[in-house]
Formats: sequence, structure tokens, C-alpha cells
Amino acid sequence: MSTLTPAVDGLLATADREWRTLGINRRDRVTLAADLRGELEAAAADGFDPAELLGSDPAGFAHRIAEEAGVERTPPRYGQILGAATVGGVVSFILGWALVLGLHEVFTTAFDLSPEARERMPVWLGPAALYGLVVAAVVAGAIRAVRVAQRDVPRVQHTAARMALLLPPALVVSSAAASAVGWVLGYSFNPLVIGVEVAIVLAGFLAATTLARYWTVTAPGNPATELAPALREPSAAG
Repeated sequence: MSTLTPAVDGLLATADREWRTLGINRRDRVTLAADLRGELEAAAADGFDPAELLGSDPAGFAHRIAEEAGVERTPPRYGQILGAATVGGVVSFILGWALVLGLHEVFTTAFDLSPEARERMPVWLGPAALYGLVVAAVVAGAIRAVRVAQRDVPRVQHTAARMALLLPPALVVSSAAASAVGWVLGYSFNPLVIGVEVAIVLAGFLAATTLARYWTVTAPGNPATELAPALREPSAAG
């Protein structure tokens, strides 16, 4: 039995890769894998090669098991989600920045503070408010774009809700990192430096969006409670 363990593990790894591709959540994958391991080890105990039970296409067999078990599938669709979020975020950034500049002029004109009041006001308050509005616009635009453009994608509303949780801190951290890089380089207007700063913020944005979708795809759904007939029947025949 012990000599067959690597072969069984290899078959289970192939099956798990296929189940991940199908967007089956972790709890269902664990359930399917446990049942599949039991059937493979039982077949080995009866003198059969476990690989014969799965046939020449283990991935296809794993696909069939998942379909017949009726487990919930959530295709990742990372490319579509990231594309929609990026377009929405960029458009909202442009509009938000234009709005911030307009509001800055309005508030500067409407509230002409005295020198004493300006001295009492924290230096960071103004920039924090302005950048906060831009971040809020980017987050809102990205979420709106995903919900509208990808409305037919399974569980997209869950993804949007998790984007609302993950994007704000991710953008704050990545913006701080980009500012640190700019400070180290003397806030240069060199295109390469600016490109690096933009890339840092964009990386944080994409990472948070990807994590939101991954969280949705791997979240528990309807658990698989019974192994599919595709596996039961060959075993019974053996």
C-alpha cells in the first residue's frame, strides 16, 4: 500500500488542479479528494492499479466526478474581472482628480482662512482629504464597472463586496509606497520614476482585485456530500 501512495497522490494532484480550474471551492475539493482517495486505495487493496480506475484522462475523469456530484462551480474569470476593474478605476481616477482640483479652487475661494487658522491646521489634512476623495472615486468606479460589465459572471456581487473591503487599504499602502519611492528619488519628474510610482499603485490595485475574486471563488459553497456515480460504478464493478 505504501508503494502506491505516490501514485495515488499524483492522481489526486491532477484531479485537484482540474477542480481548481473549474472554480470549485476548497471545502468541496477536500470532500471530493477524500472520497477519491478512499476509492483509489480500495481499488489498490483489491489488486487493481489506481490509474486504471481513472482511465487515460485523469483530468477529464475529475471533471466528470465534479459534474455528477453537483458541486457549485465558480469560474474565476480573473482576466475579465481585472479588465473591467482597471477600466473603471482609471476612468474614475481621471474624473475624481478633475473633481478634486475643481473643489480645491472652490474651497480656496470660499474659505479664505486667516494666517493664524492656517498655522493651526495640520499640514497633512489637506492632502489627506484630496487623496482620500481620489481613492474613494477609484474604488467606487472599479466596483461599479465590475458589477455592471460582469453582471453575468457567477458570484460577481460577492467579488464586488470584497473589493470594497480590500481596495481601500491596498491603495493606501501602495500609494504610501509610491510616495516613499518618490521621496527617495527627490520627487523627480523623470518618466521612468513616474512609471515606477504608477506601477506600484497599479500593482496594489490589481493584487487586491485578484484577491477579492480568489476569496469569492474559494469561499465555501454547497458541500459535496456524495461521491459521483462516475467513481462509484467502476469500483462496484471491480
